[in-house]
Amino acid sequence: MTAALEGPTPPVIIGRSSSHFTRITRIFAAELRVDTTFQVVRDLMSSNAEDYGGNPALRIPSMRTPGGVWFGALNVCRELWRQSPLKPRVVWPEDLAVPVLANAQELVLQAMATEVSLVMAKVGGGEVTAHQAKMRTALVNMMAWLEENAGAFLAALPPQRDLSFLEVSLFCLVAHLEFREVLPTAPYSELTRFCRAFAARASVSETPFRFDP
Repeated sequence: MTAALEGPTPPVIIGRSSSHFTRITRIFAAELRVDTTFQVVRDLMSSNAEDYGGNPALRIPSMRTPGGVWFGALNVCRELWRQSPLKPRVVWPEDLAVPVLANAQELVLQAMATEVSLVMAKVGGGEVTAHQAKMRTALVNMMAWLEENAGAFLAALPPQRDLSFLEVSLFCLVAHLEFREVLPTAPYSELTRFCRAFAARASVSETPFRFDP
């Protein structure tokens, strides 16, 4: 009896639909037309690395492929690009060769990480500590810088591009602040204007934030 032929195994993105870092990878997968499956991390309090795809940092997202597991949003996005049949023009963090662009990417990722810490502290309950107050001040400061400089750094991106890691991560950050009710984004007019334009992409409507059941 001849065994049935099996097609290639699609990559498995391991994360949560409510995670902004995870959403970056899902937007990239949609933009790059790479078929993936999704594995939800059910318990973010778990200390078992296997629940996070083997990531010893106990963080999401990861992506499991036949060649191995990739840890972190940027690593996952790079591998998705390598697997993409389209090979679009993507602007990566290392391509941001002027201060306003490099600083924007740094602050977006720092703001995302700070937001995660604030959300997890809120979930844990208890009184607000001095460190948490400092983190919130830092987040407000970072958002103010991004708002003030949005026009400059978005204009400085290479015009001949199909996608940039900066734009995807910036959109996910701003949208997540409202979704998790960490900061109101109405005061950030430049950032909300950018998000409204970016949200016209099909990849955004295909990857909405939601709480996994």
